[in-house]
Amino acid sequence: MKRFYVFFLQATFLITGFVEITSAQTADEVVDKHLAAIGGREALGKLTSRTMIGTVTVSTPAGDISGPIEIYAKAPNKSRTYIKLDLSALGQGEIVVDQRFDGTTGYAINTMQGNSEITGNQLENMRNGAFPNPLLKYKEAGMKIEVLPKEKVGDKELIVLQITPKAGSAARQFLDAESYLPIKMVMKVDVQQMGGEIEQTTEFSDIREVDGVKIPFQMKITNPAQTIIIKVNKVEHNTTIEDSIFVKPAAEKQD
Repeated sequence: MKRFYVFFLQATFLITGFVEITSAQTADEVVDKHLAAIGGREALGKLTSRTMIGTVTVSTPAGDISGPIEIYAKAPNKSRTYIKLDLSALGQGEIVVDQRFDGTTGYAINTMQGNSEITGNQLENMRNGAFPNPLLKYKEAGMKIEVLPKEKVGDKELIVLQITPKAGSAARQFLDAESYLPIKMVMKVDVQQMGGEIEQTTEFSDIREVDGVKIPFQMKITNPAQTIIIKVNKVEHNTTIEDSIFVKPAAEKQD
C-alpha cells in the first residue's frame, strides 16, 4: 500500500492569520500599510474567531483526490484544520486528517497513518499563527522583518520580505508592489515523513472582503511531494467556537 501524506499544516495558519505584508522603507511602515490594506487595525481588532468551509484537492500520480475542508481559528492563536479525502482512486477508502492546536500543544488525527503529537518545527509554526493577524504584535512575538530587493514576475514588480520568527520556519513573502496584496510565500518546513526539510510555496488568490477584512479564498500549496489547492466557499467571523475543539480528544489522552 502506498503511503499517502497531506502536508497542509504549514499553510493553514496563513489563512487563519493571513500573514501578508507590503513594501516600505522600514518594517514598521511595511506593517502599518499592510494592515491598512487588508482592513485596518480597528477591523482586525474586532475579530475573535473565524470559521472557513471549503474544498481541498490533492494532486497525486494516480489522479486528483478531493473532499471537504474546515478551518477554525480563535484568538489568540488556537487553530484546527479538518479534512476528509476519498482515496478510491488510489484503491483505498476515505481518510480523515484532523490537526489541532490549543495555543500550546498540537495533535494530529490521521485515520490512515495513525495519530500523533505535533512537535518540533511544525509545532513552532502553529504557535506563530496568531489570530487575527501575526503582524499586529509581531515585535512582542520576537518576529523580525527585513525588506529584500524587489523581484519581477513578467511585467509585475514584487516586493520581497524576509520574515524570521523567534522559532519555527523563516519565510519569504512576495507582494504586489501596487496593491499591497500577497502573491506567494516560500518557506522551508521540516516534514519527517519526507525525511527532513523541504521547500513549500503557497500562492494566494481570489482575495475577498469579509466583515471589512480581506481574506484569500484560494491557496495553492506546492512542495516536492504534492500540490494542494484549497478553495474556500464560506467564511464566518466571531461565532462561538468552544475551546474543546482545539484540544487532543479525551479518548486519545492515555497518560
